[in-house]
Amino acid sequence: MSAWRLNSLWMDQLDEPLTPRASLQQDLDVDVAIIGAGYTGLWTAYYLKRHAPQLNVAIVEAQTAGFGASGRNGGWVMGNLLGDDRMLAGFSAEDRRASYDLLFGIPDEVKSVIDREGIDCDYRKGGALYCAARYPEQEASLRAYLDKLYKQDLTEADYRWLTPEQLSSQLRIARAYGAIHFSHLATIQPARLVRGLARAVEALGVPIYENTPATDWQAGQVTTAHGRIRCRWVVPAVEGYAASMPALARYQLPVQSLIVATEPLPASVWDEIGLNQGQAFGESSRQVTYGQRSMDNRLIFGARGGYQFGGRLRENFDLSTSEVELRRYLFGELFPQLKKVRITHSWGGNLGMSRRFHPHMLCDRSSGIALAGGYGGEGVAASNLGGRTLADLILERDTPLVHQPWVIREGGLKALKAWEPEPCRWLGYNAIIRSFVSEDQTLADPATPAWRRKIAMGVADFMEGFMK
Repeated sequence: MSAWRLNSLWMDQLDEPLTPRASLQQDLDVDVAIIGAGYTGLWTAYYLKRHAPQLNVAIVEAQTAGFGASGRNGGWVMGNLLGDDRMLAGFSAEDRRASYDLLFGIPDEVKSVIDREGIDCDYRKGGALYCAARYPEQEASLRAYLDKLYKQDLTEADYRWLTPEQLSSQLRIARAYGAIHFSHLATIQPARLVRGLARAVEALGVPIYENTPATDWQAGQVTTAHGRIRCRWVVPAVEGYAASMPALARYQLPVQSLIVATEPLPASVWDEIGLNQGQAFGESSRQVTYGQRSMDNRLIFGARGGYQFGGRLRENFDLSTSEVELRRYLFGELFPQLKKVRITHSWGGNLGMSRRFHPHMLCDRSSGIALAGGYGGEGVAASNLGGRTLADLILERDTPLVHQPWVIREGGLKALKAWEPEPCRWLGYNAIIRSFVSEDQTLADPATPAWRRKIAMGVADFMEGFMK
C-alpha cells in the first residue's frame, strides 16, 4: 500500500515493498495475544520468545508494522524515561544509581539486538545536545536541571555542561549560551527499526496479522472482524492509540508531535552546522524541540503539536502551512542559513501521555492483562524497556526490571492515575500550551523588560507544575 509511505520521511525511505501481511481469518488459541505491531508489541514478543521459545504468541495490527508512532517519531533512542528524576528521587543513592544505569543501558541493549538480528537502521550513538540557544533564561534553567541531576549522584560521564566554545566543536548555532551533553542517546531511522523487528519476531515463530484491528478485548480474549483469539495474556500495546479503546482512554491522553524534514543539504552547509557524529539536539524551551542530521544529510526537526477535544486521535497529518512554518521559524532561529531551505516532508503522529507524566509498565495476573505506555514522546527507547519488563513480568522472572518505580504489579488498570473528564482536560491543556507559547514569545524578544519576562516564566512554571 503506497499510501503508507506518505506517513513520514522514514516510511518513504524504506527500500522494501509495503505489502501487508495476511489478516486474521480464523480463531486462535495462544498464550499471549498482542494488540499492535509497533515498538512495544514487537519488543514484548521478541523478549518473550527469547526467554521462552515454547510460548505461543500472536500479534494483530490494525494497519501495518510502523504505521503508528513507531514509523513517525524523531528517531531518538534515549537512555532515560520521562520523569525518571522524580520517580527515583526517594530511592537510596545505591538503588537510584542502579536504576539510572538500567536506563542508560537502553541504547546499548537496542544496539545488541539490531546487531544480532542484522537490522540496518542507521544506529549512531552520539549523545544529545540540550542547548541554551534563543534567550539567556534557557541557560539558567539548564544549569538548574544539571545541578538537580548531580544532586542525584549522576556525573559528568552522564550529563556534562558545555560552554559555547565547547558546544561549537559539535554544533554551531546562533546565540549559543551553552548546552548539556547527555551521553546515553543514539539516533536511528525508526521505520527501519520497526520493520526489522517485525521480521525478527516472525523468525522466532510469532505470526503478525496486519489489517486486523481488534474490535474488542477483555481478559482472556481479543476479538477481530474475522477471528477470535483466546489467550492467557492480553497485551494492548497501543500507546497513543489507547484513545480508541474505552478501557484505556482515561489513562493515556493522545497528543500529537509534528516534524519536518529538509531536502538533503550540501556538505558545505553541514561543515557550518556540525552534527557529524550522529548527535541529536534540542533547544531548552517548553516548545519541546528536537532534531537530528539524517544519514542522507537532511535536517529532521520536530516540536510539540496539540491535543484534540475528547482525546480524539488525529487522523490527518497533512500539516498546515502554519504548522510547517512554526517549525521552520524554530530551526531558523538556530540555523539562520536554513531559513529558506526547501522542506520536502512534513508529518506527525499520536503519542500517549499519562497523568503526572509517569510512564507505566503494568501486569495484572488476575485478569491476564499486561501493558506499557504513557511514554510522553520518548517511546523509541522506553518501549524497549517496556517490552523487556512486560516479558519478565509475564514469565515471572525476578529481575531488576520488575522492581522499578514505574512498574505496577497490584491493582490492575485502577492503579493508573486517570485524566480529568472533559472539558477540564481540554481547557487545561490549552491553557498550559498558551502559557508556554506566551513565555517563549516573551523571552525570545530581547526588548522585553525584566518584569514581564519574570511574570511569563512564573505563569508557565505554575501551569507546568499543575500538570505534574
